[in-house]
Amino acid sequence: MSRVFFTNARGLKWDYNHSLAGRLERMLSEVGFLGMFNKKEWVAVKTHFGSEGAHRIIRPVFLRKVVDAVKTAGAVPFVTDTVRIMGLDYLEVANQNGINHLSVGAPVILADGIYGKDSILVKAGELLGEIAVASAIYDAPAMIVCSHIKGHIQAGYAGAIKNLAMGGVSSVHREGGWKKGRGQMHCHGEVPITWDIETCVYCQQCENVCPKEAISFPDEKFSYDMKKCWYCGRCTRVCPSGSLVLPVDDSMFQKTLAESAAAVLSTFKPGKVLYINFMTEIQPECDCMPSCDTPMLQDQGIMMSDDLVAIEQATIDILRKASPLPQSVAEERGCKPGDDVLAMANPRDYNLQVSEAERLGLGSREYEITEID
Repeated sequence: MSRVFFTNARGLKWDYNHSLAGRLERMLSEVGFLGMFNKKEWVAVKTHFGSEGAHRIIRPVFLRKVVDAVKTAGAVPFVTDTVRIMGLDYLEVANQNGINHLSVGAPVILADGIYGKDSILVKAGELLGEIAVASAIYDAPAMIVCSHIKGHIQAGYAGAIKNLAMGGVSSVHREGGWKKGRGQMHCHGEVPITWDIETCVYCQQCENVCPKEAISFPDEKFSYDMKKCWYCGRCTRVCPSGSLVLPVDDSMFQKTLAESAAAVLSTFKPGKVLYINFMTEIQPECDCMPSCDTPMLQDQGIMMSDDLVAIEQATIDILRKASPLPQSVAEERGCKPGDDVLAMANPRDYNLQVSEAERLGLGSREYEITEID
């Protein structure tokens, strides 16, 4: 069975070594995974920079522990993500959220460049065909995937698979456009966004949330530029009246997540990628949205493994046992202890992405947990 290391979020002793940051530091130094990195080898530390208004990302102190551990191993780390809004704006968002060279102790870069077009097409599989993997990730000899665990309106569960699948690729390819980027996962096939004039309340949240300024309301009529559109689906997710619809197939989305993750991992040699899942501030939606809700589950801790599927399955198993929090979407959905809060918050078969990743040979759902206390 695959090895998964876990440390609980509870701090039961007034001792730094028993703090969550201290235990992450010990886990990184004691479990032996850092032996996968060679001296002077560049190591991508993949995370999510968050959004302006969405602050429940992995805290910089934890990223700093990962960076310091890589340096101690003699390798050279850099912290990275792919463009989610315009590149220079995204770097400023990262800085506002506390992720910068000074805080994390390593260069902070955009893996697909400031325009989000620096990518290489990689064979993906029967569903996607090929996908635009961000250049800095494609070229990196090693990587640590630091994933903030949360819900997601389309994926149901967002962890390491989604971090790789959507965060490791560009929104668009320089020549292939959104159909070779992450938009292809959100919307399989070229279909337009539809607008229902009868139900629209003209709140213009869709216009405000669009990262490409592709939406406008001239003469109180919805208009969007298909050439600019990334097909990220944010506009339809924030529409309070359901007036905007982007036709999607949730099962297809789950499968393409696994396929895209496999494509990203195909650019690394075996044994060169480490996964760390942070089960903290577990909100119901993605970190790319311009706001964040209160956590729906209590902090559970941190997991680490070199098996993508095992760490995802172990994380999900722990979250299923966690009690729902009051004053959150969990309370709104009527969740009780023992309920699957993730599934009730966003009714999607999120297990499909994990089983599909196992089918593609990305790891095993059979695991053994070693707890670091």
